[in-house]
Amino acid sequence: MSDAALPSLHQVAAELRRDLPEVAPSELHGSLCGFLSAGAQPSREQWLAQVMSDASMSAPEGDGALQRMFDASLAQLDSPDFDFELLLPEGETPVSERGDALVAWCRGFLGGFGLGAFDTAKLSDEASEALSDISRIAASDLDYEDPEADEEALAEVIEFIRVAVLLLHSDCVLGPRHRRRLN
Repeated sequence: MSDAALPSLHQVAAELRRDLPEVAPSELHGSLCGFLSAGAQPSREQWLAQVMSDASMSAPEGDGALQRMFDASLAQLDSPDFDFELLLPEGETPVSERGDALVAWCRGFLGGFGLGAFDTAKLSDEASEALSDISRIAASDLDYEDPEADEEALAEVIEFIRVAVLLLHSDCVLGPRHRRRLN
């Protein structure tokens, strides 16, 4: 198991409120993961400027929550143990807020993946389908009527997204012939 743990959503949110108040933590993490999954290899000093498409943006200072998020995301995506996790609100947060954060994470992922400039024509059929599924989730408008069923469905969708991201990262970084076995 990887030692790379993401900082808490609250730590990332606090740092963003100070430096980038218009950016949501889950969406930024999704953008970073999409960028990395497309095969981009940003430096520790440039990743935020690249993910935000703002060359004038300076790198986060020190080893704050944003830098720890970057380091952990890199390590988790490259881990042979499939330790990748999404930066989303904790389980005690209402399911509606967690679902909305997942949709924002997926929107961020798609934007970051696009910035990574991977030629999607080179994706395997499975990875192409996974990217399409993430796109459908990103465009979703979720309803929450049955808290127990919604909780279960959200957990399943989060796990699906987690595996889809690992598949896309593997396809884009290693190539479809060298893809890690994800089942």
